[in-house]
Amino acid sequence: MFTPLAVTDIGQGIGSVWGSLVAFIPRLAVFLVVLILGWLLAKLIGRLVAKALAKVGLDRALERGGLGSYFQRSRFNASDIAGKFVYYAGVLIVLQLAFSVFGPNNPITQMLNSVVAWLPHLAVALIIVVVAALIARAVRELASEALGGLSYGKVLANTAGVFIVGLGIIAALNQIGVAAAVTLPILIAVLAAVAGILIVGVGGGLIRPMQQRWEGWLDRAESETKNFRAQGAGDRGPATAGSRSTETVAPPRQESAPGEPLASSGERRRRHRRP
Repeated sequence: MFTPLAVTDIGQGIGSVWGSLVAFIPRLAVFLVVLILGWLLAKLIGRLVAKALAKVGLDRALERGGLGSYFQRSRFNASDIAGKFVYYAGVLIVLQLAFSVFGPNNPITQMLNSVVAWLPHLAVALIIVVVAALIARAVRELASEALGGLSYGKVLANTAGVFIVGLGIIAALNQIGVAAAVTLPILIAVLAAVAGILIVGVGGGLIRPMQQRWEGWLDRAESETKNFRAQGAGDRGPATAGSRSTETVAPPRQESAPGEPLASSGERRRRHRRP
């Protein structure tokens, strides 16, 4: 019996679609099972990590270290934030496993693989920032106590703290790969400057010359400031005196007797000259 070609093509298309659907349903079921169970497991692990860190005393340690003020305006403390980080990292890993059911070459799986591979760098960067903040806090307190008698001691202490935090931020950005081409040269330059300062300070060869030079610069700046103030006061003095000297006082007017005509200025001078 002759079968039309169109009917044959439709039958083959329906068969291929049905076969693809039958092959997709088990994968979808596995995807949903992995996603649900993995999400529950990630949530449980995140809560356990938060409770464990709270019992260990992470929050109290950060408060003693001076970082507790950063969490006062937030509804989460340090333990909760660490638990959230573990939870979301677990969710990403679960998504990676779930989407790998559909094959390793799909775009979602490749993107999740890149994100999951980047998570350890993010964790190390956060640790670097926390450690740098703790060191900056300790250095600022020590510098404030050591230089408390100086008027600029607080400024130097804050500058040292900001400098250390800046180093930590640069190292963290370099760790996560954000603008490494910019942060790495800055970090190298800063570390080289610190090394140079330490070498000069430890060696002591240029301490006395630099001290004398700084004293000369400061004395020169002070003398120039005094001269500038004196010059400004001198400029204001003559101007004030000149304005006062330009004021003219009208001579007293000589009144004549009633009925007598007013005398001119020449007649008045002749009267004064007469003996």
